[in-house]
Amino acid sequence: MNSPKSKRSPTIRDVAAKANAGRTSISRYFNGEAHLLSEQLKARIESAIQELNYRPNQMARSLKHGSSQLLGLIVADISNPFSIEVLKGVESESMNHGFMAVVCNANNNIELECEFIRLLKGYRVDGLIINSAGVNESVLKVLKETTLPFVLLDRKIPNVLCDMVGLDNIQSAQMAFKHLEKQGFEALCFISEPIQYNSARQERLESFLAAIENSPHIQGEAHQLELPNAAQLVATISTFCQEYCGMRKAIIAANGVLSLQIAFALKRLGLSWGTDIGFLSFDNLEWADLAGKGITSISQPTADMGKMAVTILLDKLANPNHQEQEHLFNGELVIRESTFF
Repeated sequence: MNSPKSKRSPTIRDVAAKANAGRTSISRYFNGEAHLLSEQLKARIESAIQELNYRPNQMARSLKHGSSQLLGLIVADISNPFSIEVLKGVESESMNHGFMAVVCNANNNIELECEFIRLLKGYRVDGLIINSAGVNESVLKVLKETTLPFVLLDRKIPNVLCDMVGLDNIQSAQMAFKHLEKQGFEALCFISEPIQYNSARQERLESFLAAIENSPHIQGEAHQLELPNAAQLVATISTFCQEYCGMRKAIIAANGVLSLQIAFALKRLGLSWGTDIGFLSFDNLEWADLAGKGITSISQPTADMGKMAVTILLDKLANPNHQEQEHLFNGELVIRESTFF
């Protein structure tokens, strides 16, 4: 049995015929010049578009007009709550300006991120917003090769002036440390995923170490752990508790993903935050107010960061005199019982 032929998609010529209009009028309607058409003609065109269910060929339009109205968004890890909130901000602001976001998940793989950058250029996106899995020489090389305008999210390129939106990590880390100091904690354990190629983690760790060095009242240590590694995390926290036995102690998680792992580790050790040990997290997760006595957190205006990245990228596209800028948001300390006991 022969399969039926697929129905032909309507063309701009079909719309013109149905609306009893010239193709030039149809082109004006779709290219932002509808104000040049009479109200009657616009009504006929709209009726024809609806009846035929016509959709413009965006790829063809991008070839003709030099703009695809697409923005590429590369996130380091789509499972990270930070990435999800950034995505919401990027999508909403893009749509407000008539653009759509094409989202790629690098899955914390720098090589995959480089492939996505090349791929998105092939799809003729107008620009890139990149929450990098890690900024190294490979990423720098491929960014130069693509020549696409880009804005970095959360992570910087060391010693390179470029557009970047993120958290003021130094201000946020200092704010967290001062809170723990005020609450009388005597020993702190800062736990992070590996900091290589990740400026946000580097700044948080360096700020913590500087604060410890300058404090006459608090001792501390820092650890970098690959995830997932539950056994190593449990061992690290257990050793810290033994070393500073009898002292008022707290754990600091460098990001939201790590916070969840630390929460499980504390449960395995039979430790209750807010009673046995303090607990502070960078990233204010949805469950942070519900778990146990609640987890004190550094909240980031993450969706606003995504919106700002779009704003900067669109200015970069429209303004030939655009000056690269670093836009940093202040963190907000959300105090809960995990450090207030």
